[in-house]
Amino acid sequence: MNSEILFSIFKLLAGIGLFILATYLLEESLKNLAGRKFKLFIHRITKSTIGAVSGGALVTAFLQSSSMVSVLVLSFVGAGVLTMKNAMAVILGANLGTTIDSWLVATVGFTVNIEMITYPVVFIGGVLLIFFRKRSTIRYIAWFLFGFSLMFIALGFMKSAMEVQVNAFDFSAYSGMPSIIFLLIGLVITLITQSSSVTMAITLAALHTGVIEFLPAAAIVIGSETGTTFKILLSAVGGNASKKRVALGNFLFNAFLTVLAFSALKPIVLMITDVFKITDPLIGLVTFSTFINLVSIILFLPFLDRFTKFLERFYKRTDATVAAFLGHASADDPDSALTLFRKETAYFLHCSMIFNLELFDIDAQALKDNSDFKEIDEKKKFYSMPANEKYEFLKLLQGELQLFYLDLRIKINGEQADELNCLITTVRSSMHAAKSMKDVTTNMSNLRQSSKNIKFDFFVGHKNYTADLYARLNDLIRTVDIEKFEKLRTIYDEITKNYMLSLNSFYEKAHGSVLEDLDITTTMNFNRELFTSNKAILVAVKDLVLAPKDAAEFNEIFVYQT
Repeated sequence: MNSEILFSIFKLLAGIGLFILATYLLEESLKNLAGRKFKLFIHRITKSTIGAVSGGALVTAFLQSSSMVSVLVLSFVGAGVLTMKNAMAVILGANLGTTIDSWLVATVGFTVNIEMITYPVVFIGGVLLIFFRKRSTIRYIAWFLFGFSLMFIALGFMKSAMEVQVNAFDFSAYSGMPSIIFLLIGLVITLITQSSSVTMAITLAALHTGVIEFLPAAAIVIGSETGTTFKILLSAVGGNASKKRVALGNFLFNAFLTVLAFSALKPIVLMITDVFKITDPLIGLVTFSTFINLVSIILFLPFLDRFTKFLERFYKRTDATVAAFLGHASADDPDSALTLFRKETAYFLHCSMIFNLELFDIDAQALKDNSDFKEIDEKKKFYSMPANEKYEFLKLLQGELQLFYLDLRIKINGEQADELNCLITTVRSSMHAAKSMKDVTTNMSNLRQSSKNIKFDFFVGHKNYTADLYARLNDLIRTVDIEKFEKLRTIYDEITKNYMLSLNSFYEKAHGSVLEDLDITTTMNFNRELFTSNKAILVAVKDLVLAPKDAAEFNEIFVYQT
């Protein structure tokens, strides 16, 4: 092997490496430049099935990464933004979206002297990165410029390296190999590079220089369709049920696409060359890729309902977590993670309130009728658990929330950090309220079953007050009310007042009554812990429903540590 051939091989490898780096830079820059507004746009556009397919195609075309779209899909499913059906629809669209950059490469990369543009763009990106690297927006713009330029520079490397190979070798001997071999080549290249876009770029370069013909090139493209699914399958290992279902659905769809396209490979190629009259092999190849993805969507879409129901049969018991939402969250996607953390916090507070009410033997049906959590309870069975299991459930869920908080807190700052701190305070306060009630269950039982009216009436009075308090707090949680600050302040004043009034009333009634020392101790202990629990649940609600600034101002009303 002479030095020129060896150099061309190294140049080809360098081109592949640069192309992979280019796609990474484009993905990271666009992901960070897009921000929250972009994600809210995705939330809106994916509410219908057709919108989800279109949204998947648009987002993938924008981010240049079907893997990134798959991560977003997992987050959206977990947040309740996307149903399983629409999540699969997004993935169908994502496959089509990956062909957009192929069109760009085929129409511009091999026909225009793009280096006249890319080299100056690299210079501009370098200047921006050196002089404005501390400004995040400009830094990501520089990344985008680098990524865009490197994509075409890498393409130039691959093209020139292929030209040397063509001059040195006779590739005609390989043209007679069965198409299945080229399909496997496409599968392996995609497994190695983890990008169907890279496989397409290599194939276009080989097709342009005459290394391969159109039919084998089309077979390579088919193989890349399934190759892209393995990265998602690996990322789902050890994950929750929903994540595994999405990964399985993605694999099955792409496998279906591969089998369908390969079985009709020659007729489709003939249709493109003889019916569509496309003579340019590069345009023909990207037309082939677009066509098979579009047809597979049209064929698959009517069966999407049945397909999602089929997927739901799998992994029913894979959730090792008690969390309802956090299993779908990733600290690497802070916006979605914070949304999920808020939902999980609201669920934790909801469960804590039910636990406390049922310890008091108060009907908690009003809370159980909350439509936001009814479906969750069908899976978690929290409502039907005995009190001791409910408490263990709360402890486990608090632990998961605390661990996720530790991961998420280092990924965010500013207003998001303030919001996260308020939410974790809600969790701690809710648990404090539940623990205070649990600690006096024996006292509560003693008072509830006492033959002494003074003790029984004391319990009944607090039971009625607690039922009213929780009903008012639940209304504050579930309604939109600009006066929540003042209402919470009024409730706090009433909690304090009730504590003192009940205490003084008991002292007055106890004077002259036949009470033992243990009776007084039991009553005082119950009154103190209930007061602590009521304050804690109020703080929990306060930090959930108020803006961080208002919550901090509310803290000045009293000194309270969780």
